Amino acid sequence: MTAQPEQTGKIIISVDAMGGDSGPGVVIAGIAKSARKNPDIGFLLHGPEDVLRKLVAKRRVLEGRVVFRDCPDVVTMQDKPSQVVRNGKNTSMWSALDSVRNGAAHGAVSCGNTGALMALSMMRLRKLPGVNRPAIAILWPSRNPQGFNVMLDVGADVRADARDLLQYALMGASYARNGMALSRPRIGLLNVGTEEHKGRAELKEAHGLISDFADRANFDFVGFVEGSDIPGDKADVIVTDGFTGNVAIKTGEGTASLIGDLLREAFSYSPLSRLASVLAITSLQRLKKRIDPRRVNGGVFLGLNGTVVKSHGGADATGVSAAVKLAFTLAQSGFAEKLAARVASTAELEQDAAQSAPQIEK
Repeated sequence: MTAQPEQTGKIIISVDAMGGDSGPGVVIAGIAKSARKNPDIGFLLHGPEDVLRKLVAKRRVLEGRVVFRDCPDVVTMQDKPSQVVRNGKNTSMWSALDSVRNGAAHGAVSCGNTGALMALSMMRLRKLPGVNRPAIAILWPSRNPQGFNVMLDVGADVRADARDLLQYALMGASYARNGMALSRPRIGLLNVGTEEHKGRAELKEAHGLISDFADRANFDFVGFVEGSDIPGDKADVIVTDGFTGNVAIKTGEGTASLIGDLLREAFSYSPLSRLASVLAITSLQRLKKRIDPRRVNGGVFLGLNGTVVKSHGGADATGVSAAVKLAFTLAQSGFAEKLAARVASTAELEQDAAQSAPQIEK
């Protein structure tokens, strides 16, 4: 095993270097960008050590900041989660999660196969006591002062009953509180309309449960919200099932890409429009940065005994850096421990729903 560099006092992020669509070079470029911006971060890097050492050696900023974990196998995007669970012990993804499990790292980041990552995360890290279904939470650009809203679930599980949606609300509130410094987040439940009589039976039941828990769990419940509220300022956290959430984010990504293409087409239409694009370059760059999905790359797996951030498979260096920054921020805040306390408090509140319970600010 490679000697440990001087990383005392640093937040250590475990990185699956082999999961992305573009190979380990982009992942190394991303962690180098993070290392350049943040002197308090160190890395455990998982994959074929001979390959990774050559890439890391080209980045002087990573000198003394990386420990290698040699792993010969890779989880591909085509691998079935069940196959990875049975035969993936020598993969970089498995090794990255084990580093969180054994306490060598404060959180893990992977650009790999989402289904396999969730399956391995549940097997290696285990679900928090009382959690039925973990969720994936993402940040969505919004009109709120913080610039982003939290939405969950966006694909961990296509199903969710009323109690699952309640847990998503509690976990989402904890994420917003620790990741975005919102002391009392506003929770909205995604539905086909804002009227209380609309929606499926589980949504109506979840509406009542979340409303009952709001004061005791220290968040504000704004009731049902619609798709147009996802980037709005009505709520800070949008709660939904994984099927609906995944369709929503893919639609949003596609729409943002379409708008970018149409703008480029419009500004190249004529010499006058090209001149207009030059005059508007500062405003266009500001808009691009504001809606750039790379800046909020990274879905957090909530409901596990450890922090796992799933980066987009096609992320570039900027996207990987954003995912690492998110893992670092959550680790620095002690998010995993606070979320575990939040979930535990849910069970206590459910057992004693008729009595007043102390407010818990985790």
